[in-house]
Amino acid sequence: MKAAVLVFPGSNCDRDLAVALERAGADVTMVWHKESDLPEGVDFVGVPGGFSYGDYLRCGAIAANSPICQAVVKHAEAGGFVFGVCNGFQILTETGLLPGALRRNAGLKYICRTVGLKVETSETAFTSGYAQGDEIQIPIAHHDGNYFADDDTLARLKGEGRVAFTYTDTPNGSVADIAGVLSANKRVLGMMPHPERAADAGHGGTDGSAMFSALMEHVVSA
Repeated sequence: MKAAVLVFPGSNCDRDLAVALERAGADVTMVWHKESDLPEGVDFVGVPGGFSYGDYLRCGAIAANSPICQAVVKHAEAGGFVFGVCNGFQILTETGLLPGALRRNAGLKYICRTVGLKVETSETAFTSGYAQGDEIQIPIAHHDGNYFADDDTLARLKGEGRVAFTYTDTPNGSVADIAGVLSANKRVLGMMPHPERAADAGHGGTDGSAMFSALMEHVVSA
């Protein structure tokens, strides 16, 4: 699998994501935000966590208008795989690749701890390493992770099996406990928790590693 991990001013999880992908067997290239094209033949794009552009204006809003994100949108529209984690999730909603928005946490405080997630579907390249209903432990670190979607959008996400993960105990006020959502073709995933921070035993847990190994299997065979 040829993977590209984007890098913005303020990214702080780009290397973590690259290492998790490399350990799963991917060939990873780091791509600076001012580039206008993705590497030739890329299969998968990772949009990392952090604080792109210092979260000025609105989290992810400036990054979503960067040259490289135009290439990411084209990649996704052509059926390519895209994964946005934390700030990356915010960026993907700002580009319109995923529905909904990420608002300030309900408690108005930054939250950094490990939380429980429930796997809502195992029928995607991202989640096939788990069984539906599995509960996993994944770290979060965000101030604007309160997922919101209107009633019609929420009904569509649930009806089409596009809620990937929910919190077992919502830390930030997200509607319907949503922690991660998928695009209509289920090849784009955005989630606030950080599976790349739970892909090495030295980090205190490995519940996130199944996501990256499953991606390798599915993307290479796709």
